[in-house]
Amino acid sequence: MAAPLQASLFDELGLDGSGSDATELGSLATLRRTELSHGARVDLRPGWLTGSDTLFARLAEEVPWRAERRPMYDRVVAVPRLLHHYGEHAPLPDPILAQARDALSEHYFPELGEPFATTGLCYYRDGRDSVAWHGDTLGRGATEDTMVAILSLGAARPLLLRPRGGGGPSLRFPAGHGDLLVMGGTCQRTWEHAVPKSRTATGPRISVQFRPRSVR
Repeated sequence: MAAPLQASLFDELGLDGSGSDATELGSLATLRRTELSHGARVDLRPGWLTGSDTLFARLAEEVPWRAERRPMYDRVVAVPRLLHHYGEHAPLPDPILAQARDALSEHYFPELGEPFATTGLCYYRDGRDSVAWHGDTLGRGATEDTMVAILSLGAARPLLLRPRGGGGPSLRFPAGHGDLLVMGGTCQRTWEHAVPKSRTATGPRISVQFRPRSVR
């Protein structure tokens, strides 16, 4: 059973101290960029979405989550998280997600050259749910520079990055409660990312991933 979600201080009080639970997007002008090796980069905007715990509750209840099983070596195993994917032009489960996708498309268009088109959701129910080291290379990300934007809702979980094939230390980005992390440049093919299991009690988290067309 998932640990109960502990709301962030900002989500409890609102950035203006009003106590409003309205979901609102902040500015992208304050994104902080970290240049990585081999042409990869990461942008971070803590607390981009105010009222994110309210959105978390809606998505946890209303998204038609599914459990998947995938082959691994000589057996089929359960994927340790719940999933749902919204393809291009599919209606999203909450208007604020469409606003977030459009805001990201507008902000990054001069650099990316195309809009964000699809939306994937992962539900990490507790610390036992995770995602192993990987890059989003089931598509153009295997050969082309691209972007994957992740909006984190619910409890903070560390998102780790490391150079593909070794050669450098892992980087750790705690992400939750409306934080935005954007992986750009060569990141999907020259670096890997993961959300490791936690041995301590942790609350649930939903990861919302915005991607351009044909990037998975």
